[in-house]
Amino acid sequence: MKDSSVKRHKSGIAGWIFLGIVLSIYALTAVLDGELAATVITTFSHLLERVLPVLLIVFLLIFVINLLLNPAWIKKYLGHRSGITGWLVAIAGGVLSTGPVYPWYALLSELRERGMKMSLAAVFLYSRAVKLPLIPMLIHYFGLSYTLVLLAYLLIFSIFSGLAMERLQGSNPGIQQP
Repeated sequence: MKDSSVKRHKSGIAGWIFLGIVLSIYALTAVLDGELAATVITTFSHLLERVLPVLLIVFLLIFVINLLLNPAWIKKYLGHRSGITGWLVAIAGGVLSTGPVYPWYALLSELRERGMKMSLAAVFLYSRAVKLPLIPMLIHYFGLSYTLVLLAYLLIFSIFSGLAMERLQGSNPGIQQP
């Protein structure tokens, strides 16, 4: 089995190569069509304005996790023997998380390296479908009973998603556990 630092090193080089290719394509686009390049840069800056606050929050959370949460705590509450507490923490974390999903991947990766079960990461990601700020509007347009049933289904299926991931992880040796 390969060492994880070797895998990180190889993926880091691939990331730099990919970045170089993308920047080369943008440079070629700027040379061939300056107006299109200006539109791309404007669109990218607007996207960055929307994503940067969430990225900063996620990186702050990763920093706080590194300072406060030791692997023993994560293994106790999110690890393989966390029980119902782990499932509830993952559901609550998913419901309370905001912004785009991709910055949260970094946080989940960090937690996985520290002992979080993959099934709880799946529960977290699925539970993100519950958007607390939108619940009043959902109630207004569809009614309370519809909203409660929908929320119950989303949370129940987040658990099914985690259980399916546990089953896949148990039957597939290719899925590594930390």
